[in-house]
Amino acid sequence: MKMKYQSFLFAVLVAPLFSFAQPSPKGLQVNDKAPAFSAKDQNGKDVNLSAALKNGPVVIVFYRGQWCPYCNRQLKALEDSIAFIKDRGATLIAISPEKPENIAKTVEKTKATYPVLFDRDLKIMNSYDVAFQVDSNTVERYKKFGIDFYDANGNNGAILPVPTVYIVNREGIIIFKHFDPDYKKRFSVQEILLHL
Repeated sequence: MKMKYQSFLFAVLVAPLFSFAQPSPKGLQVNDKAPAFSAKDQNGKDVNLSAALKNGPVVIVFYRGQWCPYCNRQLKALEDSIAFIKDRGATLIAISPEKPENIAKTVEKTKATYPVLFDRDLKIMNSYDVAFQVDSNTVERYKKFGIDFYDANGNNGAILPVPTVYIVNREGIIIFKHFDPDYKKRFSVQEILLHL
């Protein structure tokens, strides 16, 4: 009975907090040139898009943070299928505004072995047009449930990405885009494989 009540409480009180409006960003389009970027992964290693593209296509995933169960589920599914992605000659890179110590929590939760990058100063998210400012009312509501964007993201503040998947070919051109302000609609690994 207690479990049912907790599930009900989550559905009624917590879940609606994940559905705030996500204005303005549109994301880059298919056939756009993918902006170059370089950032450190969870192991402190520099990851460079141009270098990764020399080995084949790159799948870029923007996620919100370790506090987001939908993001964790998606990143875990990608890890579970990483061999299939590599078999296509592709590299997978995940990118987040969250601080490195929180990226470490993401890696712990999802067992991610692929690069997970901290987007310092939001340079990558802005260049791919996926970043949006969370409004102050939503920031305060999330705090009541133990999610503080300023603590999670540090200097990146209350800015999150629309969850997005891009596939970039070896020539650096975006050949696929999944961009949906509805954070619950995630692109499956099977669908990603079909586009590699």
